Amino acid sequence: MKVLLDGQLRSSEQAVISVFDHGFLYGMGLFETFRTYGGRPWLLERHARRLAEGCRLLGFRYEPDPARMAADVARLAEANGLTDAYVRWSVSAGDGVLGLPAGDYGSPREIVYVKPLGPDEPGTRSCKTLRLLRLRRSGPEGEFRLKSFHYMNNILGKRELAASGAGPSVEGLFLDESGYVSEGLVSNVLWIADETLHSPSAEAGPLAGVTAAFVRELAASRGLRTREGLYAWNDLPSAEEIFVTNSIQEIVPVTALENAGGEVLNTWPQVGKWTKLLMEEYRSKAQQGGWS
Repeated sequence: MKVLLDGQLRSSEQAVISVFDHGFLYGMGLFETFRTYGGRPWLLERHARRLAEGCRLLGFRYEPDPARMAADVARLAEANGLTDAYVRWSVSAGDGVLGLPAGDYGSPREIVYVKPLGPDEPGTRSCKTLRLLRLRRSGPEGEFRLKSFHYMNNILGKRELAASGAGPSVEGLFLDESGYVSEGLVSNVLWIADETLHSPSAEAGPLAGVTAAFVRELAASRGLRTREGLYAWNDLPSAEEIFVTNSIQEIVPVTALENAGGEVLNTWPQVGKWTKLLMEEYRSKAQQGGWS
């Protein structure tokens, strides 16, 4: 597999960073995951804006350029024999002293990875079971959550699921330290109740998901009210529809809700009308292409 290291094609064996890189030493790094449709990166400008804001907050002298990113993704996909790809665009802090710096990072490193996408169509997409995690979502490192290299909380949550015997169709759900619904292990969580699309607000510590934001826009354009707020776990069993989102899986329906012990609290045997509509419209928009 080939990767891009600072814009240069390298084999995965040749692409290396220093042991003094602060992404390795202190987790000072950011990344974006997105996918292509017909070879075109989807919502790339939004991903680039989120990455740029994170770099500004962490003091990385790095400015993502969507046009260059698109060209590099195409070049890397071709080098790996891929028409469409899962893309991870990473920016690590770069070399630093052994110790905590107070200043900016002037020479961050850029690493771009791709891998194949599995076959997937909205009409045949596998559904998820959403299970409450005993482990709570750690608070953001700063004012709000960045898509950073800090993933220990997520990995420990994944291990909790594995230890309980949960299979790949189970997504873990984090509550924040105050007990409010936050987010999934690798997803944002949204649900329909009272003709409103609900999702946790930034106060509950979820990542500000690019896909989730786009889905809220789609819902609003179809006349569905949207609301972000603080929600208790007990709000979810009475939802009319639940789904999870991320930039690779798009929108995935939830057909069962379980507590942390694996007890089923509610099921939704059929994909809900709003979930189905949003799944179809999202895929249609993505296939039309565009960066915005």
